[in-house]
Amino acid sequence: MNAASSLHAKRERERLGALARLQTLDTLAEPIFERVTRVAALVMGVPYSAVTLLDQHHARFTSHFGLPSCELPRDDSLCAHTLASTELMEVLDLAGDPRFVDHPMVAEHPGLRFYAGAPLVTSDGHHLGSLNVLDSRRRARLSLTEREALIALAQITVELIETRLARSAGEIARQMVESAPVAVLYADITGKIIYANALTAAMLGTHPLELIGRSAESLLPHWHQEVATLAQDTGASTHHASEARHAAGWTIPVELTLSSCKLGEQIGGFGIVMRDESAQRALERENAEAHAFLDTIIDHLPAMLFVKDSATGRYLLTNRAGEELMGRPREEMIGRTARELYPACGSAYEEQDRAALASPSSEQRFDNEFTRSDGRRVSLRTTRIVLDGPDRPAQYLLGLSEDVTEVRRAEAEILRLAHFDSLTGLVNRHSYVDRLNELMASGTELALLAIDLDRFKSVNDQFGHVTGDLVLAAVGERLQGLIEPTDLVARAGGDEFIVLVIGDAPAARARAVAEGVIAAMAQPFPTAMGTAHLGASVGIVLAPTHAATTSELRHCGDVALYQAKSSGRGTICFYHPSLDEAARDRRALELDLRAAMERGEITLVYQPVLRVDTGAMASAEALARWTHPTRGPIRPDLFIAIAEESGLIVPLGRMLLRQACIDAATWPDHLAVAVNLSPVQFHAGDVYDTVIAALADSGLPPHRLKLEVTENVVMHDVERTFVELERLRAAGIKILMDDFGTGYSSLSYFERFPFDKVKIDQSFVRGLDTSRAAGAIIKAIVGLGEALGMAIVAEGVETCAQRDALVLAGCTHLQGYLFSRPVSSASIAALGAAGPHARALAA
Repeated sequence: MNAASSLHAKRERERLGALARLQTLDTLAEPIFERVTRVAALVMGVPYSAVTLLDQHHARFTSHFGLPSCELPRDDSLCAHTLASTELMEVLDLAGDPRFVDHPMVAEHPGLRFYAGAPLVTSDGHHLGSLNVLDSRRRARLSLTEREALIALAQITVELIETRLARSAGEIARQMVESAPVAVLYADITGKIIYANALTAAMLGTHPLELIGRSAESLLPHWHQEVATLAQDTGASTHHASEARHAAGWTIPVELTLSSCKLGEQIGGFGIVMRDESAQRALERENAEAHAFLDTIIDHLPAMLFVKDSATGRYLLTNRAGEELMGRPREEMIGRTARELYPACGSAYEEQDRAALASPSSEQRFDNEFTRSDGRRVSLRTTRIVLDGPDRPAQYLLGLSEDVTEVRRAEAEILRLAHFDSLTGLVNRHSYVDRLNELMASGTELALLAIDLDRFKSVNDQFGHVTGDLVLAAVGERLQGLIEPTDLVARAGGDEFIVLVIGDAPAARARAVAEGVIAAMAQPFPTAMGTAHLGASVGIVLAPTHAATTSELRHCGDVALYQAKSSGRGTICFYHPSLDEAARDRRALELDLRAAMERGEITLVYQPVLRVDTGAMASAEALARWTHPTRGPIRPDLFIAIAEESGLIVPLGRMLLRQACIDAATWPDHLAVAVNLSPVQFHAGDVYDTVIAALADSGLPPHRLKLEVTENVVMHDVERTFVELERLRAAGIKILMDDFGTGYSSLSYFERFPFDKVKIDQSFVRGLDTSRAAGAIIKAIVGLGEALGMAIVAEGVETCAQRDALVLAGCTHLQGYLFSRPVSSASIAALGAAGPHARALAA
């Protein structure tokens, strides 16, 4: 035998000697020790408790609660293991411990699962056995307080053994109860409290002595129910949640154990053990509130939140946004995998899960297209995060999915707007310039067609901008239909468009496209507000023939378009280097016009307007003339157009109107003067004040002033125009519609404003010699004038045949070279004084 074995044998002999000396095997049968095990069970909240002593060969339950008497071979006992240590021993699951799985009290009745044993160690260090508490269900580890209580009870048991001759059993029991970490009371059979430990008083907010004599019902609101339940229970005690009443009036949640105590064969009273559950309930409530709050937050997140089991891929949780986003209730999702829910894309989602699990330390973002159960397609951006769980690392996958469908649409729209015109859907200026840069850099042959719409401003003014936008969209469709797939149509802005004819023979193809543009734009544009009539001017430039760079090509296109517009509506103009000279010349002429206005070189001449019925001159039309110091006479249509383009028409018109009124004031009283108003001048905003000021400065009576306006004046902001015309006519001024018959909407204006006179455009007068239609149109205009009570003036009369036809048609006034060329103001005064212009009207 070695030294260690010898030492062990020596200690075992000493231990067995202590057992014999203390006579424990006989003494523990006393009732006091039975109460120790009962208290231990009650304090620990378990159904079983026992004091087990170990002699040389056996382990005996020498005091027990809830268990039958038992004697086992020492080596097969549960508490034999406590001999090796002075520490409390706990086994949370006996059935799962290889040392005890086959123990008969584990494998059979009562099927023990939990075991805690505090060693019974004498003051001189001998192990007698253990104080055990047991349960038929698994339990969590004892709290520190419970461990201390069990150890304390074990020590008290040892002290009872060691001091049984010096202490009474009642005193020992009282010490045990007073040291218990729970409230302990005893009530007699009537329910009167006859004992309460200090912890009871502390729990209920009073003094222990104040509790003695009180009824149990005053402390326990459900006392009678508790006693009734105990009476119905087959056991000797009940254990459940209840309430106690604090001295201040509120109730305290408690864990209550109520036991009946017998005196002989009769129940002599009740043992009451209470554990204050306030802190535990508060903790549970806080946990519940925290969970509820967290659930509320999760359910109100604007993005889908989901949690998956990383091992199975099954959804464990999702929120309301997840239901809305995926188009199905969460009950259908929980417990199922992505592949089961979404056969079309589930495998892709699982692949993304695996990618996230492969990099658990970082967030992973994925973009997907998803088709909901209702067929709606959405774009998702999902962030996946790997979370550790209580059972294993990387147990969960947390996902946050956002519906970025609108973001994607907005991005696509931004991209589209960056390259396409939002109104027409055509390529915009930026994109067409980029494409042009590419073509120019590659040396590709091409033609650039710069297109400007005629009369579009009038359409906008007449029908409104909404209709104008619809017309522009229709223009884009017509232009798109004129080109080859390799060509390009762009909206440059406003009513300007660009066509790039790309590839072989661009000049010939460009002309064909331009002719198609002119024809397409001449066709009416039906709208809900009425029929819109447009036209187009086209400037064409070739690359690399005319320009080597994009900027040069665009400049040449602008020059060609300007020339086309200057040549009249519906015109096509190919760029030629001479056009640059013409543009520079026009700019120089504008500067000269400014100087001429400052020097007063713009003068007026007057052409008589004669009455048909008397042959007398009724009025004279004021016509502007400019004789350039080096260029000679400048065509009125040229310098008036330059004045309108440059804005000079406003001061020029004001100056000429004033001069015309001054001249007319020197004529005979029966003569009136007619002055043309430019659309630009009319809409400058002060035409009424300008006219009234001219009349005031000259002293000319308002009825001797006639203002001639064209359809272009009226079409720009129709409502405001008619208001302004009414103001002028209310002041006594006559209003004439000039160039009647050349527009598309002239007739509609007569419903809105009764003009004093209508001037037939001279193009119809010239057509009398060659066109029967011209005569029919003139007769229709005259008939309209008669019906509406308006005088009809025919201008541009140059032959006797024209005169006769116009007189026969019923025109009331005639004007033209047949009667007189434009003359000075003095000549008009003389002609007016001479009476009827007999020569002009003579047969």
